[in-house]
Amino acid sequence: MERRTESEPTTIGSVVGAVCFAAAVLATALVGGTAAAGSGDVYAALELPAWAPPAWLFGPVWTALYIVIAVAGWLVWRAAGADGSALFLTLYAVQLLLNAAWTPLFFGFGLVGLALVDISMLAVVVALTTWAARRHSRVAMWLFVPYLVWVLFATALTLAIRLLN
Repeated sequence: MERRTESEPTTIGSVVGAVCFAAAVLATALVGGTAAAGSGDVYAALELPAWAPPAWLFGPVWTALYIVIAVAGWLVWRAAGADGSALFLTLYAVQLLLNAAWTPLFFGFGLVGLALVDISMLAVVVALTTWAARRHSRVAMWLFVPYLVWVLFATALTLAIRLLN
C-alpha cells in the first residue's frame, strides 16, 4: 500500500484542486475570449510583421496552452500543497492576472503600448513561475516551457505591432 505524505491531497482533494485550477484558467481564458470577440478585424487592420501568424491560429494555440497551464499548476499544488508551494502559487496567480489583462488592453481598449508592458511583465512572471515549478514537479516545469516560448513570441509580436503602428 502506497503511503501518502501530509502535503499530498486525498483523491477527492486532488479532484477538487484540479477543478479549481481548471476554473481559474477558464476564467482567464473567458476574459481574453470575451475581449477578443470580433478582434479578427482589428488584427487584420494592423500593420503586421511578415512573420505574424494568421488570426485563426491564436485560438487553438491558447486552448492548448490553457490546458497545459492548468495541469502544470495542479501538478505543483498536488506535489507540494498550498503551504509548500506558496511562492509558485503566488507567481501562478500573477501570471493569470497579467495573461487576462493583455487581450482587453490590446484589443478592447487599443492600448498597444500598455499591452506591451503587460506582456513583457507576463514573460518575466511566466519565466519565474517555470523556475518555481521545477522544485516541486519537473513535469510541470516542462509543461510551462511552451507557454513561456509562446509568451516570448507574443511579446516580440506585440513590440513589432507597436513599432509598425
